[in-house]
Amino acid sequence: MRRTTLTLPVESLLQAERIARTRRVTVSNVISEAHSDGLRIRAATQRSEEVLNAYKQAFAGLSNDEMLVLDGILLESAAGTGSASICRSTCMSPLSA
Repeated sequence: MRRTTLTLPVESLLQAERIARTRRVTVSNVISEAHSDGLRIRAATQRSEEVLNAYKQAFAGLSNDEMLVLDGILLESAAGTGSASICRSTCMSPLSA
């Protein structure tokens, strides 16, 4: 581990000192854990954003009906009306009959 100097907001330092006293560890230990947790969360958030952007790009050209099919919603034509009704995947499809 390397040693460094940090400038922290007073309230953050006071909170770290309270946590250290409660857990009977050093303030350095509390700050180190909090920093590591923050970096881990930031990396996970960044990865989530990258995945979301990749999905948006992959599905950008799909129509609403195509997106419904991807979501597991089957579109069935209502007999004789010419209009479509929405049927969740629990409905009987001609393939499952």
